[in-house]
Amino acid sequence: MPTSDSSPFASGLQPLSPDQLAAIRQFDTCTIANAIEHFGVRLRNEGFTRPGLHCVTGGSPSLLGYAATSKIRSADPPLIGSFYSDRTDWWAAIERLPVPRIAVIQDVDPSSGLGSALGEIHAAILKAFHCDGAITNGAVRDVSKIAGLPFPAFASSVSVSHSYCHMVSYGSAVEIFGLRIQYGTLLYADCHGVVSIPAEIAADLPRVAAGIRAKEQRIIDVCRSPGFSSERLLAAIKSIQ
Repeated sequence: MPTSDSSPFASGLQPLSPDQLAAIRQFDTCTIANAIEHFGVRLRNEGFTRPGLHCVTGGSPSLLGYAATSKIRSADPPLIGSFYSDRTDWWAAIERLPVPRIAVIQDVDPSSGLGSALGEIHAAILKAFHCDGAITNGAVRDVSKIAGLPFPAFASSVSVSHSYCHMVSYGSAVEIFGLRIQYGTLLYADCHGVVSIPAEIAADLPRVAAGIRAKEQRIIDVCRSPGFSSERLLAAIKSIQ
């Protein structure tokens, strides 16, 4: 059954425009995380995944989109129904979100990853519903076929079988490697992990990120210059403080 959580956009919150999304994509997750710190909207040890998540479909892709959340189990058979194909009710929850979307799947088994949370068929369905990729604390299979869609999948591992994989719920908050993610949260993922982007500051992040990058580049330029000296490095550091 779906939860009572509703789309954050139902209350009038406006999603980012394509230009605003493109502006965020100019930066990696590390720079975006630094920019979020500038606003003081949360503690610095919050809002990002802990180690263990990686892109199992290969390469170094990045994903930016709104979280279409769900929870699955695979260790035991479901009480009713059988496979993902039995659950068509969650499609409406995905379609309530603006694009781009990211499927965020929490494996809630005590030992996650026994059966894959995502395979070729499920990835194709999600892509048809304008999800650009998936993030899960569980396992993924059919990795070469999913990569060919293309559909980047960030996961903990790969698995041969889907075992008894079935959906438990959708549209509720999930937790992926220490990051609590609400339905509709804007996420940014790359090779470093996943960072959640607070809606109230999202539009201003590119401006702040650009300033941070420019300051950092001044220090890097000094370090790489033929005339490097500790005095010049100290002066560059002081100039950006």
